[in-house]
Amino acid sequence: MTDAAVELPRQAVEFTYSVVIPVFNSEELVGGVVEGLLDTFAGAGLQLEVICVNDGSVDRSWDVIAGLAEAHPNVVAVDLLRNYGQHNANLAGLREATGDYLITMDDDGQNPPGETLRLIAAIVERDDDVVFGRFDSKKASGLRRVGSAMIGQVNRRVFGQPDDLVVSNFRIMTAAVVDRISVAQTSFPYITGQALLASRRRSNVTVEHRARSVGGSNYTIGRILSLVMRILFSYSPAPLRLASMAGLFTSFVAFALGTGVILHKLISGTNVPGWASMMVAMAFTNGMTVLIVSMIGEYTVRVLQQVSSAPTYAISRTLGRT
Repeated sequence: MTDAAVELPRQAVEFTYSVVIPVFNSEELVGGVVEGLLDTFAGAGLQLEVICVNDGSVDRSWDVIAGLAEAHPNVVAVDLLRNYGQHNANLAGLREATGDYLITMDDDGQNPPGETLRLIAAIVERDDDVVFGRFDSKKASGLRRVGSAMIGQVNRRVFGQPDDLVVSNFRIMTAAVVDRISVAQTSFPYITGQALLASRRRSNVTVEHRARSVGGSNYTIGRILSLVMRILFSYSPAPLRLASMAGLFTSFVAFALGTGVILHKLISGTNVPGWASMMVAMAFTNGMTVLIVSMIGEYTVRVLQQVSSAPTYAISRTLGRT
């Protein structure tokens, strides 16, 4: 698979393109990614802007992307106040971008810049809302593969991801889809899921995926579990409904136990005065408490989903286009 194999539709040159790159501790890699994008789009005659969002890096990543913004008028460097996470950084970049089509990609060089042309060719030809890159051979650790499979299952249940669709962070979206994502009031953005909710026509295109040339992946089991919890607790009432079901089951068992104690008292009596009434009272009270708390929790999650408006990120400084 090579860049030369990509044939762009004639109308592709009529549009503008923005590429958003969340940057985290990649001082040795991100410069090559951005330079590769500039060369690729210039060679294809396409209008490009690159939005690099520094997500609280502790290395020289900001210095690298700031230098790129000063050297190239179509590169914008955004420095977040602290580390907010990949999806928050992507959201910051998407809100900054101005293109007709917007691409998100990683900063580690595993998505070759030339592969962006495959995304462009696919979305322009098909007139889709979103096109996800499907890796021909994913060069990732076993842990990340397991994490991706886990998140894929959650996406299917929460966001209605079709079984034949493969999602990834390497994707292209129309400006209309990005506008819908940008106005969503949530303190916990999840761009993949929001793209699924904000689109109707989605598809895949096969792209190359390379091994990381420097360092290791920033993904850990903690980050994967954190993402799963973000999806479940921010976009699905499933956890609280599970708690409600547990509450109902506990209440049923408690009521059944109370009934059994009463029947036992009536049939065979008891040698401990007050024991039956105490057990019935405890079973009934505990069962009702669990049931009421579960119902309050169900209402609470609905209220939180409506009023959540905490800032998803804060920008420290921006260089480049104003």
